[in-house]
Amino acid sequence: MITLGIDTSNYTTSVATYDGHSFIQSRKILDVKEGMRGIRQSDGVFIHNKELPSMIEERIGAVDRNICAVGVSTRPRSVSGSYMPVFTVGHGYARAVSAALGIPLYEFSHQDGHIMAGIYSANAHELLNQPFISVHLSGGTTEILRSEYNGHGFTNAIVGGTLDISVGQLIDRIGVYMGMKFPCGKSLEALAGETDKTIKLPFSVKGGYMNLSGIETKLEREIKGPDAVIARTVFVYVTDVLVKTVSNVMKETRIRKVLLAGGVASNGIIRSGLRGVLDGNIYFASKELSTDNAVGIAILADKKEN
Repeated sequence: MITLGIDTSNYTTSVATYDGHSFIQSRKILDVKEGMRGIRQSDGVFIHNKELPSMIEERIGAVDRNICAVGVSTRPRSVSGSYMPVFTVGHGYARAVSAALGIPLYEFSHQDGHIMAGIYSANAHELLNQPFISVHLSGGTTEILRSEYNGHGFTNAIVGGTLDISVGQLIDRIGVYMGMKFPCGKSLEALAGETDKTIKLPFSVKGGYMNLSGIETKLEREIKGPDAVIARTVFVYVTDVLVKTVSNVMKETRIRKVLLAGGVASNGIIRSGLRGVLDGNIYFASKELSTDNAVGIAILADKKEN
């Protein structure tokens, strides 16, 4: 029994197959023009339409068309009004595959795919049987959620997060100010690895919620070019803010198990800073499956079939 997963997010085209134990994935990051801090939805739609057919052909061909179901992300989050045009591309191709092969089509949110990929890669399957806290850290999202598997996807209640820009936006904007190519996470982390020094900064936290735009403005004034101290300061600052907000949520909800997923959760400095600091059972999605991927979607489809 093999399921096909498709995800056409804001920055990645990805297709995966899952056989109940392991996955094979094709993935390509969308190119962002030099100096830009993101990509237009219309450009993303064009690139997905260009890349997706060959990826689907490759994955289906590799398993001799032995696909029992197809899963697809159709929206960013599982809430009313959640919509981005880029997801319509994957949805359209998934519908065509379902009709052509005569197999079921299951629709999920991109966020649910991140959470499922995190559970799978962290070997934290016990989270499917109980409420847990999930921290979704990606380019456009910083949310702390009370999550619970509902037999299809996840029921997620927002209990914390950012009140202005996301953690990913803070990292990318600081990187772009330094002249780095978007997305800037890996380049900024490499630069941060050149020093242990940081600038001590106050942070604004209320319960599970944080404000980040003020720090962006403050650091922007200091940037004259690539700066290892500022780069490391960004990641240490983010770590401190996450420790405080997640700890507050754990106390308020009385839930001890926490999963971190999303592209920013792949950052080594943030991981090492959080590991052993937060009180409770902390799970990290693997670095490969922290970033946007179709694997979590394929696994969710598999669970629907079984």
